[in-house]
Amino acid sequence: MNYRNDKYGNPLSILGFGCMRFKSNMGRIDYLKAEKEILTAYHNGVNYFDTAYIYPGSEALLGEVFEKNNIRDKVNIATKLPHYLIKSREGLDKLFTEELRRLKTDYIDYYLMHMLTDIDAWNRLCALGIIEWIEEKKRLGQIRQVGFSYHGNSDMFCRIIDAYEWDFTMIQYNYMDENTQAGRRGLTYAHSKGLPVFIMEPLRGGRLVNNLPEEAIKIFKGYKKQYSPAQWSFRWLWNQKEVTVVLSGMNSEEMVLDNINTASSANIGDLTEEDNNMLQSVAKAINAKMKVGCTGCGYCTPCPKGVDIPGIFSAYNRRYTEGWFVSMKEYIMCTTLRKNSTSASNCIGCGKCETHCPQGIDIRNQLKAAEKEMEGPIYKIVSKAAKKIVKF
Repeated sequence: MNYRNDKYGNPLSILGFGCMRFKSNMGRIDYLKAEKEILTAYHNGVNYFDTAYIYPGSEALLGEVFEKNNIRDKVNIATKLPHYLIKSREGLDKLFTEELRRLKTDYIDYYLMHMLTDIDAWNRLCALGIIEWIEEKKRLGQIRQVGFSYHGNSDMFCRIIDAYEWDFTMIQYNYMDENTQAGRRGLTYAHSKGLPVFIMEPLRGGRLVNNLPEEAIKIFKGYKKQYSPAQWSFRWLWNQKEVTVVLSGMNSEEMVLDNINTASSANIGDLTEEDNNMLQSVAKAINAKMKVGCTGCGYCTPCPKGVDIPGIFSAYNRRYTEGWFVSMKEYIMCTTLRKNSTSASNCIGCGKCETHCPQGIDIRNQLKAAEKEMEGPIYKIVSKAAKKIVKF
């Protein structure tokens, strides 16, 4: 495992374990499976584990695994303050105390303001006394370092960087988002301020690995260096000196070991100009097929009318990468084979989802487009039959 230092010289594994998607096929966390993956990562050098208050069951699972295996003091825990749920100073204390309880610890190594999108969100927290609160928690040793995770444009990102003496930051960044979100400009600006930068969505929610368009697959297969799409994505990030830790939402032991192997051999400056040009060609091929830039993060949910927004966009995109049959099968499964319909046609246009979307997607209009293309006569016939089966 390779390591890079945080702001104060502490070594961090360049591969971090993203703990957002600990779920089995039945929609519940499989504790034994998750524990095995966490321990495989730990025993192979991963020392950074990232969770959040709103990740269902994640904090509690980490707390149990670390306590049971007596490794709390050997790992770094990162969790997050959901500022959008905070209305008072008392609310800060109540929520933080609950996080400590779930994680079975008395301190957090890396504490983030979760999903800041503009300076107004930070200013609102300041009005509630967040700076004094952070200083108190640091003085008591309950928080060791403070940062923020960010979804928005590079201009606003730089403003937030300058608004406080942060210890680190976290951004969405990959070879598809080099010039969107905080982007390379934000990355280099944070680095110039001495801040470690942690990376989320390195694979765009798996979109840079699964269901790639045929043209992108051809480019990878025809290139002189043979790495998997995931390995190329990680190597592109670790090639850059400004990147400290890259998170991966690993949900199989095979994935954990593959990522560890890559993280043990990737170094700054490994990629050539030719390598980068190849990845730019892949990005162009993906963009040519992608209809909606959804990463499947789920921040847009729950919808008041039950619309499965990430599931719908995933199926909609697959129509253009894998064809009609595959996409329709997925669309029916995610919208009809449930007790209550979750289809795009349920949308009432309230816009609640768009206020929480990290990607800034025009969700309402995209749902209308998905409805138009996916909910034709065949869908209506099949969904009617499916509803009878589900009812039975």
